[in-house]
Amino acid sequence: MKRKEDSMDPASTRDVVVGEDGLARPRWAAVDPMMRGYYDSEWGMPVRGEQELYERISLEAFQAGLSWATILRKRPAFRKSFADFHPDTVAQFTEHDVERLMNDVGIVRNRRKIDATITNAKATIALRGDGGLEKFIWSFQPETSPAPRTFEEVPTTSPESVALSKALRKRGFAFVGPTTMFALMEAVGIIDTHLVDSHRRGSSGVWVTMPDLYTRLVKK
Repeated sequence: MKRKEDSMDPASTRDVVVGEDGLARPRWAAVDPMMRGYYDSEWGMPVRGEQELYERISLEAFQAGLSWATILRKRPAFRKSFADFHPDTVAQFTEHDVERLMNDVGIVRNRRKIDATITNAKATIALRGDGGLEKFIWSFQPETSPAPRTFEEVPTTSPESVALSKALRKRGFAFVGPTTMFALMEAVGIIDTHLVDSHRRGSSGVWVTMPDLYTRLVKK
């Protein structure tokens, strides 16, 4: 997940840092063990399934204006408070639940984001008649994916994220702006914005470009 505010070494001019294990990672995943573990095992790997994608949309919405590290640290609390992000359960949340969540110190207590999470649960259920959330989101996968060598080469939006944002809003979703949707697409493997020199480049198996093949051959 390319998030400049999460860079662990902002004074560094290097976009990729080689760790003690000999593996190259972006700065934001180079120091904090939690972020490194997330980068090495989750970020950019394909995410399928309605509940899984609904959770990712929800957490990306809560991240808006904050660092991803903050959300990741609170993820266990989010899962507990939002019934593991089971859409059918969250869709039934009442004003009493909203007040409960607003008093929950384990999560981000933002009423608009909490309301959006409930709204999006209802919208997720409504999508089932048209193939479901997974099919809907993955239908916006582009024909090509970036192959960035530096952070500056990584976009923050794309035509596809703009289109996905508009389509979700039309379907009743909230807090799904183009930048947030681009971050979602990065996180769930719809696009691959791992830096070319990162050891995770191409790890999802969804995208294998010529630069990726060259990097793999060089590393071998």
